[in-house]
Amino acid sequence: MYWGEAFAAIISLIYYNRVKNQPWKYLAIYLILIFLCESAVKWGEKPLKIDRINFYNYFVIPLQFIFFYWLYAKESLKKVKLFYILTGIYILTYILRGFFFPEKKIIFSFNYNTGCLLLMGLVIMEFYKQVNSSEILNFSKNRMFYINLGITLFYIANQPFMTFNSLLWKYIDIWDIYFIYFQVSGAVMYILFASSFIWGKQSS
Repeated sequence: MYWGEAFAAIISLIYYNRVKNQPWKYLAIYLILIFLCESAVKWGEKPLKIDRINFYNYFVIPLQFIFFYWLYAKESLKKVKLFYILTGIYILTYILRGFFFPEKKIIFSFNYNTGCLLLMGLVIMEFYKQVNSSEILNFSKNRMFYINLGITLFYIANQPFMTFNSLLWKYIDIWDIYFIYFQVSGAVMYILFASSFIWGKQSS
């Protein structure tokens, strides 16, 4: 998955000038930032004294969800209020977690599960919008088609794995199979994100 992120970051740099005057520039910046975050953990966790659990749960994962809420709700669906509502609900889960789920886990399943369910709702709304669009036959030029497909394959399909990660440790064979899918689907998702720059409409 790391090399999928690297590929997406490189493509984002290559295509940045073409989208720098469009909202899509933020997708490029996001992909570069995610790659830098992963690189910091992969290569600098010990020298930089990075707390992997806190770094992912309090920065990387919230960044991912809030960015996608913005991309879907505000930019694609043109529902600004929906973006603020979903972001507010997601942030609220961190407050609730402090009261009801204070134990430290590798993945904060309550926050991740809620964030993923909210994102799933946006994915369904986006699929509905695309299916009912007059440009459905030109879906290959729709950047959101690639993004939606990537989100579905990774975030939605991996929700059970991320939610019940600690429980699945008791069934290590199942955990291993799901982890392989997690890595492969993550790489595919980032390749699809990169594809949205390559094949998507430059004017979109």
